[in-house]
Amino acid sequence: MSYALASALQAAVFSRLESDVALQALVGGAVYDAAPPGTVPGTYVTLGLEDVRDRSDGTGHGALHDFVVSIVTDAAGFQQAKTVGTAVSDALVDAALVLSRGRLVSLNFLRARARRVSSGAQRQIDLRFRARVEDN
Repeated sequence: MSYALASALQAAVFSRLESDVALQALVGGAVYDAAPPGTVPGTYVTLGLEDVRDRSDGTGHGALHDFVVSIVTDAAGFQQAKTVGTAVSDALVDAALVLSRGRLVSLNFLRARARRVSSGAQRQIDLRFRARVEDN
């Protein structure tokens, strides 16, 4: 098992989201590795939880990374969050990300969860993706 590609994958995902034109049109520069302290924009994207499992075989080390990208908004209803979620999904699914170490084999959408947070004042959608990576 190797966790060695976690940082490289996270950096590539973050870079892809930060540079995606459609997503930036919706959230500006509000893409974060973690939600910033203090006042945050009304709608933002943040990287979240990650679960990693070994997928090494006789040819080398590899892993499956299940990770979350969250969309948080104070806009009424879920429409704004869903529009941003669509842009996030479009930016990541089957993206040809270049990692600083290893290589991305595949990147797929797994599922989403939409919910109200902060006493119903905010909406949040957690998109879960699965990346298969190999260390070469």
